[in-house]
Amino acid sequence: MKPGAVRLNVADRERARAFYEQTIGLREIGDDDGALQLGADGAASVELVETPDAPHRPPGTTGLFHLAILVPSRLELARALRRIVASGQSLTGASDHLVSESLYLSDPEGNGIEVYRDRPKEDWPYAEGELQMATLPLDLDRIAGELADADADIGSMATETRIGHVHLNVGDLAGAEAFYCGLLGFDVTARGYPGALFVSTGGYHHDLGLNTWAGQGAPPPPHGALGLNRVELVVDAPSELDRLEGRLSDAGIGAGRADGAVQTADPFGNDVLLRTR
Repeated sequence: MKPGAVRLNVADRERARAFYEQTIGLREIGDDDGALQLGADGAASVELVETPDAPHRPPGTTGLFHLAILVPSRLELARALRRIVASGQSLTGASDHLVSESLYLSDPEGNGIEVYRDRPKEDWPYAEGELQMATLPLDLDRIAGELADADADIGSMATETRIGHVHLNVGDLAGAEAFYCGLLGFDVTARGYPGALFVSTGGYHHDLGLNTWAGQGAPPPPHGALGLNRVELVVDAPSELDRLEGRLSDAGIGAGRADGAVQTADPFGNDVLLRTR
């Protein structure tokens, strides 16, 4: 199971579209029942639903912490950095996480975005069998130095670009682990960050980050608020989708079918769409 598109409710879709195209480098690829789809390879990474009358997400509520766009190389991260600077946007952070190198910024409506590249898996550090991640300063000059004159074209993102992980604000980590690991089948990869849990499938460093940084016991925002509309989780086969639907039903968690996908929500009001590839 891997994250798919992240759908956002936005007040001004054209402004958001311009940002994701010009600053991030995604391309418009279609429209799904009013959701403008943007991606790099024909598959949506970000979907924008215009809801101009929706309430703002209040501070101290659950929802999206950030969506993370994975680029295929350090050179592509350098191109992303130059694209961000050329668009006039500012970074909110830049970090070396030992397993990856990351740039952070926010879209025009305050949704957090990470653009990152992975280090080779054989270089990921472990201690006593647990994956080690940290937040260290990233040397932006070294990243920028990846660009030679011949690489000056910053264009759109490389076609291999995709959503690498999604980081959510939740109300408590025990409940988050019970839902995402106990029911959906993710494995815990790291518990070392205060107030955060990282989970994945297939040995990745994390497909989902789950944190209580909005506050322990944080409530969900008003229904339909600006920000996270839903996150997709993609499984390999219809049989796996059926199995997950049954597990959710057995646990008393609402799950409904729509267009072959399963719609549900975690215990903190974050909507989840389970679908096949």
